[in-house]
Amino acid sequence: MPYLGVDYYPEHWPDEMITEDIKGIKDLGANIVRIGEFAWHLMEPEEGKFDFSYFDSVISELKEHGLKVMFGTPTATFPAWLAHQHPSILSENENGQVRVFGGRRQYCFNSEVYRKYARTITKRLAEHYSDEPAIVSWQIDNEFGHEGSDQCYCEKCHEKFQEFLKHKYKSIDTLNETWGTIFWGQTYNDFNEIPVPKLTITTHNPTLKLDWARFRSHSLNSFTHEMTEIVREVKGEHQTVTTNVSGGFFDKSFDHEENVKKMDFVSYDNYPVWGGLEQPIEPAAIAMTHDFNRGLLNQNYWIVEELMGAQGHDVIGYLPRPNQAKMWSYQAFAHGCSDMLYFRWRGMTKGAEQFCYGVVDHDNHYGRKYKEVQSLFNEIKEYDHVLQSPIEAEVAVLYDYDNIWSWNGQVQSKGFDFNEELLRLYRPFYKLNTPIDVIPSHRELSDYKVVVVPVMQVLDRQLAQKLEQFAETGGTVIFSYRTGLKDRNNNLRLGERLPGPVRKIIGARVEEIESLTEAHQLKLTGKGEFVNTPGEISVWRDLLVPEEADVLYEYSDEFYNQYAAVTENNVGQGTVYYIGGGLNEEPLDRIAKNILSSHGVAFVETPENVEVYERVVDEERYTFVMNHNATVQHYDGEELQPFASKLIKK
Repeated sequence: MPYLGVDYYPEHWPDEMITEDIKGIKDLGANIVRIGEFAWHLMEPEEGKFDFSYFDSVISELKEHGLKVMFGTPTATFPAWLAHQHPSILSENENGQVRVFGGRRQYCFNSEVYRKYARTITKRLAEHYSDEPAIVSWQIDNEFGHEGSDQCYCEKCHEKFQEFLKHKYKSIDTLNETWGTIFWGQTYNDFNEIPVPKLTITTHNPTLKLDWARFRSHSLNSFTHEMTEIVREVKGEHQTVTTNVSGGFFDKSFDHEENVKKMDFVSYDNYPVWGGLEQPIEPAAIAMTHDFNRGLLNQNYWIVEELMGAQGHDVIGYLPRPNQAKMWSYQAFAHGCSDMLYFRWRGMTKGAEQFCYGVVDHDNHYGRKYKEVQSLFNEIKEYDHVLQSPIEAEVAVLYDYDNIWSWNGQVQSKGFDFNEELLRLYRPFYKLNTPIDVIPSHRELSDYKVVVVPVMQVLDRQLAQKLEQFAETGGTVIFSYRTGLKDRNNNLRLGERLPGPVRKIIGARVEEIESLTEAHQLKLTGKGEFVNTPGEISVWRDLLVPEEADVLYEYSDEFYNQYAAVTENNVGQGTVYYIGGGLNEEPLDRIAKNILSSHGVAFVETPENVEVYERVVDEERYTFVMNHNATVQHYDGEELQPFASKLIKK
């Protein structure tokens, strides 16, 4: 049976409610709860005075009811006494303002003082419960980097950044040459002259900004690894280690693959909607987050916060419609979630998350949401063998954090958003219900038939050679605009025409470029089989001159109608596509279908926003069916009610 449960905060409620709560949780069909991740003060109310008796009592009662425990190390919310005694642990924003005690994750990853206290509480907690059979897993900290906590501009970070650069470049002359500091007279005589990228007039050097992002990643991940190793050294053999990944991972300044590499499995917090959103994010975007998390360790993952109620700190968001949150759970299971906990058992009546509603609301009534979770647990509990089964995708979408951070530093177009550009090329394959892996670009590609490379402006020759070999041996590669623009130092290449190191396999060159806005839609003229498929481009355009490639679309505006917008090139036994801007869905849908058909990759056409995902276990086929629509749909001869979800054994 999979682990199915809720996030439970018994310390938030009167002691006399614990027995009632545990009974209610058990009656849900749950077999696990997650506790403890925000309770440092309860465990160490004064410096050095450790007291785990409260959780000893809670765990004892949980065991009596057959519930297992995931315990969170509490370093995301340190106690007030620590901030009062050592205000130096507090992080600073880019304006130099100290993030005062009162929120969460206000600590600086480069504070040796904070690390000392974090080491101590983490070790004492893990030692205390190393022999506890009910605790099956440890969660390290909570949602690393969330809410801007991956950034700090304090003096400790400034000094560590300079040390980081000195270690990387060895000599200041090498740094000056690599960064091009001759521009604007920014040449440095010593590493201690280098600033952090706080606000300035105009903007900072692009390579400085990229190195700053790398430094931030190093700072956060070194803390994660240290805490993980502490738990690993003292935990029980029966206990695993994880951390919970929050959403928005492409907007954060740390490498997520590096972050989880010492973990036993990935956990994810799945929020398809949150405070301020009037509608959930689109189904493809939700699916992509699951494929991303599955790709971090190339294995199935847990969800330890699955949304059920409306959410918001100060502004409340959309309330999931009846069965919609259940449908999102089925979608997660389809994409590789093996075990799931809902956030949270009961909405809190006090504090900053009063408006983060849970399975049970503040009225303590076991209503519609309780019954929805209960039905999900009852339906899915017999399918552990399906949930644990591996997903073997033949389509991969590649990303690279250096590339993402490069874009974050210079977006080039007011309409540019990396998430949307990745989704632009992910979406057409998702709509055809074929499994997709979202993986770092350094991974081995031999198991795939199709590789999608969105807006990879930082592209080194090693990756270029790997993609060329992939195409030569029969694979299909799809590039989009600005490919090959920069090297690993975030600099342009002198004397090399775009798309740089992949120009040969693309079979076209970029003659000129233009930044567009999202609203600036340019009409395209389709060629051959695309003549009747409407094409438009926005956000950006590369003006392409075919050298060997065939033209699928060309620009139709007066001055540039001699240039191609979308090309296709045969390379060895394979094919390479280049999308010269923000192309609309219809052409991409047609291209994706053609590609899958040519490779014999299985796909399923369904009504819009009806998702079908197949898993095979011991030659038996199981199909997840999810209706993301608020209206009745039909699939495979069956009527699907609004937000219906099911798992069918074929």
